[in-house]
Amino acid sequence: MSGFKLLDDSSTQSAPEASKGSGPRLADQPLGLTVHSIPSPEQVVELQARRKGRWTMLVLMLVCAAPIVASYFTYYVVRPEGRRNFGQLIDPQRALPDQASVSLSGQVGNLKALKGQWLLVSVAGGACDETCSRHLYLQRQLRESLGKEKDRVDWVWLIPDDAPVASKLLPGLKEATVLRVPMAGLSGWLAPESGHQLNEHMYLVDPMGNWMMRFPPNLDVSSAAKAKRDMERLMRASASWDRAGREPAAAGGN
Repeated sequence: MSGFKLLDDSSTQSAPEASKGSGPRLADQPLGLTVHSIPSPEQVVELQARRKGRWTMLVLMLVCAAPIVASYFTYYVVRPEGRRNFGQLIDPQRALPDQASVSLSGQVGNLKALKGQWLLVSVAGGACDETCSRHLYLQRQLRESLGKEKDRVDWVWLIPDDAPVASKLLPGLKEATVLRVPMAGLSGWLAPESGHQLNEHMYLVDPMGNWMMRFPPNLDVSSAAKAKRDMERLMRASASWDRAGREPAAAGGN
């Protein structure tokens, strides 16, 4: 019939089949599957226990740190308007160095062993000049003036040389911690005010071992009352977490 045209078999090939001859044939690719094993009930319990343990440890750390953070926040931030420190706050604070020390009796120790107490520190050679003698007297008096809080404070004399200490000073040093420490170790930790020497100041270290305050140079009896007020504020602010004594006991002494 003239209205129809007979098509041969080749013309009836589908488009996909026809395209096969026009280029390289794509190879059949296997379907990739990744098989994940299902954890056993014991593994699930162990995983949950680990997660719970981490959270518990984090909570305990926060609980332990909270009183310390709160006391420092109270002292440094939430201060009544107009209050000013007599001593200069150190920022950033400097931790006690891992520095060898030797007591007057020859016992070898380390400055890190002093952690655990507030430390009122002076630095002077063994010959102990007038400034040194005045500082030692003020250190003892400041500690005694704290009353029942005095057992939370140690007064420390650090000697950066080998000069002998005069025998007349020894009776007054019975309650002091006196250690010989190389000047290089001290100057890498403590620092004087610009234009002054290390031995012109007294320094305050907190129970965590951080040097956090420096009192003005050449402190005398009249200005020591202002240093006492700073120390009393710090004692009150840290009362919730700081107790007298340290573990282990400080190495060294007289």
